[in-house]
This record gives sequence, C-alpha cells and structure tokens, in this order.
Amino acid sequence: MEPLAARRSVTAIDLPGFGKSPPLDGEVSLQTLADALAQFLREHELIGTDAAGSSIGARLLLELARRGGVLGSVVSLGPGGFWLGWERFLFAASVWFSHRLAQSLQFAMPTLIAHDWARSLLLAQFSVQPAALPPSMVLEEMRSYASARSYDAVLRALLREPARQGADAGSLPRPLVIGWGRLDRVCLPQQAARALQLYPGARLHWFECCGHFPHWDAPEETTRLILEATAD
Repeated sequence: MEPLAARRSVTAIDLPGFGKSPPLDGEVSLQTLADALAQFLREHELIGTDAAGSSIGARLLLELARRGGVLGSVVSLGPGGFWLGWERFLFAASVWFSHRLAQSLQFAMPTLIAHDWARSLLLAQFSVQPAALPPSMVLEEMRSYASARSYDAVLRALLREPARQGADAGSLPRPLVIGWGRLDRVCLPQQAARALQLYPGARLHWFECCGHFPHWDAPEETTRLILEATAD
C-alpha cells in the first residue's frame, strides 16, 4: 500500500462484513456485494476510479468492470470463481480450513507468527515463501482474516455463483489486467485461461515463482503492474 500511496491517491475499502464495515442486510452474493461497492463509490464521488483487488475482491472488481460505468482501469489479482469440478472443492476446503485455523489460534498468534516454521505452516497455500514474510504484516493479516464477519457468507455465495458472465471483446472502456501467480495453490493457474475466455479484452500478467497473493510474494512487481495499468 505505501509504495502505491507514494505515487497515487489511494482509498482502501473494506468490503461489507470485513474490517470495520458492517455486514450486508439480507442476501449476500457477488451481485449484492457489487451493488454495495458501486453505491459506496457513488456516495463518495469515486465513480471512474482505477481499482486493484486480490482473490475474492479481485473477482468483485471483474463484476464491476463487466457492468461498465463504475470503475476506471482495473487490476484483478488471482480472482476466485473460475474453477471447474474438483477445483471448486479444493478452493472451498483450503480457505475454509485456513479461516477456521486463524480463528482458533488467535490467542497464540503473536507468539506463533514470530517463528518461521509457523508462518510456513499457516500460509503454505497462499505464499511460496511464507517464512520470508514480515511477522508484523502476517499478524495483521491473520487478525483481519479471523475477524471477518461475512467471510463464510461471501465464500458460500462465491461457491454457489450461477453461470459466470464476462465482457465481450471491445466492450470494456478502460484497461483490464488480470494477474496470476504461476504457483497459485488456491486459484490454480489453469483457471487464468478461463478468465480470459470470459474477458477476452483483458491482458494477462503472470507472476513467476508466486503464490495466490502477488502483493506478498512479489510486492515490487505488483506495485509496478498497478502503476503501469493505471498510468493514463
């Protein structure tokens, strides 16, 4: 965030039920989350703002880009939702277990996170080099992860999402970049091709030797990509 803030005006948004934002009233789905985010942007006069997001947030940005008239340039990093068959169950089991583990270990998290071996175990599916991640950053992420009140509801909504919709070639008014880690163990690399089939106007950027979160494993490259994609 800091390298981006040094070059751009940055607004960090908590999705409903994450961080300090209250959960949505009523149904939780990709569509209702997108509606809520679009409404927030309108209320704060941020329509047309360039946007970057990761994982579930990245999938949400694709939905808003598809709708048009909401966002500027978009960088979507490892978006969920492009699985087939058993890949869906791999995603569900992986993130559900890690979320429960983060919740159950909160009492010991500060002590655990200080050890390389603990970071390696807790974040093995998200990062290719979890032991190299700063303990302070990991602790903050684990606390935020565990306290997300709408996590389960959003996960269920994403897993139950009906037939995916995309955007025809030439229909996106602003650039769309989809980033994917070559070693992503959550949203497997073969899913990138499916994302491009639905968003043929997008540009795919591969992060080599990188897991599910490029901003963890390749922060400098991620910053460069976002700055380049939002340069206009």
